[in-house]
Amino acid sequence: MSYFTKSADPATATGWRSPVVMLMIMAGAMQLSFAAWWNLMNNFAVHELSFSGREIGIQQSIREIPGFLAFTAIYLLLMMREQTLAFVSLALLGIGVAATGYFPTAWGFYLTTFVMSVGFHYYETMNQSLSLQWLPKETAAASMGRIISVGAFAQLVAYGLIFVAWKTFNLSFTTVFMIAGLLTIGVVIFLLAAFPHFREGVPQHKKLILRKRYWLYYALTFMGGARRQIFTVFAGFLMVERFGYDVHEVAGLFLINGVINMLLAPKIGKMIIRVGEKRALTFEYIGLIAVFASYAFVTSATVAAALYVIDHAFFAIAIAMKTYFQKIADPADIAPTAGVAFTINHIAAVFIPAAFGLIWLISPAAVFLIGAGMAAVSLVLARLIPLNPHEGNEVAWPFRAPASAPAE
Repeated sequence: MSYFTKSADPATATGWRSPVVMLMIMAGAMQLSFAAWWNLMNNFAVHELSFSGREIGIQQSIREIPGFLAFTAIYLLLMMREQTLAFVSLALLGIGVAATGYFPTAWGFYLTTFVMSVGFHYYETMNQSLSLQWLPKETAAASMGRIISVGAFAQLVAYGLIFVAWKTFNLSFTTVFMIAGLLTIGVVIFLLAAFPHFREGVPQHKKLILRKRYWLYYALTFMGGARRQIFTVFAGFLMVERFGYDVHEVAGLFLINGVINMLLAPKIGKMIIRVGEKRALTFEYIGLIAVFASYAFVTSATVAAALYVIDHAFFAIAIAMKTYFQKIADPADIAPTAGVAFTINHIAAVFIPAAFGLIWLISPAAVFLIGAGMAAVSLVLARLIPLNPHEGNEVAWPFRAPASAPAE
């Protein structure tokens, strides 16, 4: 059995060759490369390329351009299956990471970042689409939690190896980037050999879809992308620039994040099923307001590390945005909307790193206080999610009677 010789129905496939297991392995393959790249990125930029906040902002804006263009994935689906595009994207991610250390200049780093990011963002677009199509609505949040947990375990492997081996074997950036990228490429080859191609369920629209009734999902997605930049770009840069974290120390911090994510993600998925998307996202955004406000005034490396871990722990709750959309969406809209959502998610991501990089030069605290404001806006939007979202009941306007659930 291989991708090229057998097809299967995702609804009836069981055992280790099921779609859920394949999604788990794909999540692990992605993290083997991306986690290593992310672990080394700030140290590589500061110590090898002498980047300041200005250059790191430019590099991160370049990284987000493929995310902004993720809507173009729908046109690639005219030529290949979603599963095929997911495999191709993972391979491209591995190639970009493996090549990073061989181009130790600013322009070389920008180029390899772009290649890596094309693979990462197209994979994430296909992963979201396939997950929402293949996973039953009743258990999707729990299954997504398990998938995130497997990805977190792969992070642990990457961070743990770097933490132990960086000083022990005096590793170079080039060596680690190359090994991480090749591991992901190797897993893609395994996936091609071990799994069938799973037939799609409801045929997906092969055009861009923008629907007025999805506006709240779009707004939450936009604000989520803006918030994510504060964490991924500037919280990590804070650790290296202000508090002087070395590569192995950053790896240790990421290792803690991975352990917490691996343990919490399945529980968060079950919690979302139990309490609903509205309450879960409300909890997340209240917590983020407190975390970002604390970042602005932190002076202790230990406290900053604790904030970083707490901040990262909130990421798994973003499952709630996906399951909210799954409940309100026309099934044929899932693939095209996944691409559109990634583009919306990255509108802010394209300009925030570069623009906020300039603000960082004047006041790092201002960057995080603006982030707290973004979390407050997200909190207001989250309160508009119905307790029982479904098609026809997408938004819970204040003072309006809730819509009844659709008949079974």
